[in-house]
Amino acid sequence: MRVTYVNTTPSDGGAARACHRLFRAAQSHGIDARLFVSPRTTDEQGVVPLRIDRGPVNRVRRFVRRLGPRLELLCYEPWMPAGAELFTDDRWVDGALPAAQLPECDVIHMHWVAFFLDYQTWFPRLPAHVPIVWTLHDMNPFTGGCHYASGCERFTASCGRCPRLGSTRENDLSQQIHQRKARSLASIADHRLQIVTPSRWMADKARASSLLGRFDVRVIPNCLDTDTFSPQDRDAARRELGIPAEALVMLFVAQTLDNRRKGFEHIVEAARLLRSHAGLFLLSVGSSAPVLSTSLPHKHLGAIHSDALLARVYSAADVFVIPSLEDNLPNTVMEAMACGTPVVGFDSGGIREMLGDPPAGGVVPCGDVGALVAAIARLLENRAHHPALRSAARQWVLRNYSVEAVIDGHAKLYQELLARQRRA
Repeated sequence: MRVTYVNTTPSDGGAARACHRLFRAAQSHGIDARLFVSPRTTDEQGVVPLRIDRGPVNRVRRFVRRLGPRLELLCYEPWMPAGAELFTDDRWVDGALPAAQLPECDVIHMHWVAFFLDYQTWFPRLPAHVPIVWTLHDMNPFTGGCHYASGCERFTASCGRCPRLGSTRENDLSQQIHQRKARSLASIADHRLQIVTPSRWMADKARASSLLGRFDVRVIPNCLDTDTFSPQDRDAARRELGIPAEALVMLFVAQTLDNRRKGFEHIVEAARLLRSHAGLFLLSVGSSAPVLSTSLPHKHLGAIHSDALLARVYSAADVFVIPSLEDNLPNTVMEAMACGTPVVGFDSGGIREMLGDPPAGGVVPCGDVGALVAAIARLLENRAHHPALRSAARQWVLRNYSVEAVIDGHAKLYQELLARQRRA
């Protein structure tokens, strides 16, 4: 079976890491897998980057194609709320080139494709006999541009009056993008496209959407290398990271700490309220250096690209805190739990689904910093119970998110889609 995975980047960002892990898991389980990505330099086996003409004429052409959507979005900038979530267009500069260069395969498995695929020239040009799987890592495939809707439900109709754009017009950019996506997807028969979501929460959103609601939706979680992400020696990890041996370590991990949806401001407020706990120490990971309004001891490790090092970071912590206001099935939660670290977070998106029953940590009402503080305090004050929590967290990940637990679900889905396509 030949499967081509499609993602904008090979491994940059949470969605890319999830796609790359599945791609490698498929290879290790006998699937002839390729990973098709946007133009970049890579020598990784099986990764196929889009080839583009880098001559001056094409560089100008790509610049002009990129300029139009940028200017349209720029018109809304004065009204956009501060710290707003990512918003992307359905158009991209390479037009029909990705469809023309798609590696031959029996199944196309799309993942996060913003800044790579042009909807209008991608879907209509895909081989009619090849089934498509699309794993949704955020809400963008069924919205008019936003990647998380922040409570807005206008994607169930046709978008417009977009709060992300600060727009009060019905026929605004979000509705125009939504309508173009609808026309592009009209070329795909119901039986050809299978929607996969890592969380039940995202599945419910996709089913309610006007763009993807007609397609079958199935929940298959992301997978994780549980050999790499496994409990490490805590004292050794702390020595390596320069963390006091007896500190009560509270960990926060995000790709960027300045993304308001990830809620770093809430963990700073929680740390301020917890400052009376002797030995409390905040450890953070992310590409942007945070500014703290508290005197709490803190160490920021910057961006970490090594899974082995990241596993030692999780193992050094007493509790991993995820105050996300909206999230799908965060890699960070399963990574922390695989390393035996209890998790406390807001009850948003698919986070509750990840913590087990009873939970290896706990969730509190979304945005309730007081409840978050109480949950963290309970964990820190009852460290005698941590061995049981650590074991429960690890076992939950092994049962639900390990490569072995997840890859069989995908392999069976591919076979089912091929059989469905033959019948059609």
